[in-house]
Amino acid sequence: MSLPAARTLIIDLPGPDLSAEQGRFLAQYGFGGVCLFARNFSAPDRTARLVRDIRDALGHDALIATDQEGGAVLRRLDVPMAPTPQALGVIGSADAARQAGAVAARGLIELGLNWNFAPTLDVNINPLNPVIGERAFGTDPGEVARLGVAWALGSEAAGVMSSVKHFPGHGDTALDSHLALPTVDKPLAELERTEWLPFRAAVQAGVGSIMTAHIVYPALDPHEPATLSHRVLTGLLRDDWGYGGIIVTDATDMQAIAAAHPHGEAAPLALAAGADAVLSCGHGDLTTHAEHAQAIERALASGRLAPERLHEAQARLSAAALKFPGQPLPYTGLQREADEASVATWAQQSLEWVGTPPHFDSARPVLLFAPRTAEVGGPYGDFVSGETVAQALRQVFPQLWVALHSGGDEPAPAFELMARFPDAPVLLATTGRWNLPDVTRRLADALRGRAALHLALWNPEHVAALGLPAVITHGFRPANLRALATALEQT
Repeated sequence: MSLPAARTLIIDLPGPDLSAEQGRFLAQYGFGGVCLFARNFSAPDRTARLVRDIRDALGHDALIATDQEGGAVLRRLDVPMAPTPQALGVIGSADAARQAGAVAARGLIELGLNWNFAPTLDVNINPLNPVIGERAFGTDPGEVARLGVAWALGSEAAGVMSSVKHFPGHGDTALDSHLALPTVDKPLAELERTEWLPFRAAVQAGVGSIMTAHIVYPALDPHEPATLSHRVLTGLLRDDWGYGGIIVTDATDMQAIAAAHPHGEAAPLALAAGADAVLSCGHGDLTTHAEHAQAIERALASGRLAPERLHEAQARLSAAALKFPGQPLPYTGLQREADEASVATWAQQSLEWVGTPPHFDSARPVLLFAPRTAEVGGPYGDFVSGETVAQALRQVFPQLWVALHSGGDEPAPAFELMARFPDAPVLLATTGRWNLPDVTRRLADALRGRAALHLALWNPEHVAALGLPAVITHGFRPANLRALATALEQT
């Protein structure tokens, strides 16, 4: 039976339910699957119904995906939360990484999702990288390979196909490909030694899928980003490395691709280059997906996309659906308890201390200075508020005094508390992924010579910038905050 050309498209949807009109749209085009984002997750029963409705519209071999990476990049939040890959890098245990991949998978397969766009196998080379950071297992390619492949295989053993990303490596960029087209201009020998090593390991391990990067690598192809490059996807990944799994693109709405190829025109280019699935994100606009499907049809009609290439891609997607059928598996209470215990243990094990922390007495005043909110964007949809941090710390410091600030605030309330409690130790929290607010820098300067501890709740690079004794939590999820509070109580 001939499959529709749009079978090679993985699309997104506007909300937590599938309307009758949306169901007809899916059936009309016959897309290969759907990627769910945070806006699609609600109560478990409701999300499970959404998945069933998608399969009813597309067929029961549809692939239902999401980004459940761990740490700051999680879409389902009502299940045990896998830690950041960076935290697993600190722990250094392949068994913990394998278990973390399974934890992420169990929260997905319970609802019928069978594809996780995770983990990141990028090597975190550039500290100025705006979108990788804690999503990477570390800076050492061998460790990234060891831990990342273990994570991926843990996910697949639990019934959810993994997609390692972003091939051939997004770790050494200073641009966010959501916003612009980066270039990684390195010789082949250096790419082989660093960026490529984890992906080669994933290929050798037979990981189910690999996601492309919207990045130009002049040593391979001076003109096209990897997502659209036949030299990268077919020449390197297929022919040279012998990879037989699915190649899926990162989202084509990202400006690195959409700026040069709007209205779905990147879809047939990616397929011709060697991709099997194109991720089309309309952020609620279904027209985007229709444009992608129509662009593929035009390319087939004009001869720019060979039918044999399309059939090859469709066959790989069908084989993956057979191997990972998405049959919902119950997430039992006992398994959840065990996974929550593992998450708690990992949060404790991944705490890193820099310098000597001051002593905190739970019977005496302690001051907390923290941002009210933090910026999100790119792959990030969540942040931790200053009040949430305060609530966690009040469990162990009943005399906690708090001054919250916004980016443009003068730190007057914090200075007032410092004057009022001249002997109280201070906790200075950083909760953002990107640049440090000026107010935080001014507070750090004012704290030199005073008993103070920097709480680095997201970006570890902020520790060197502030120069205070610090504790790096490698995450801001509830388990991280509980581990932090317990550790502070014991200092």
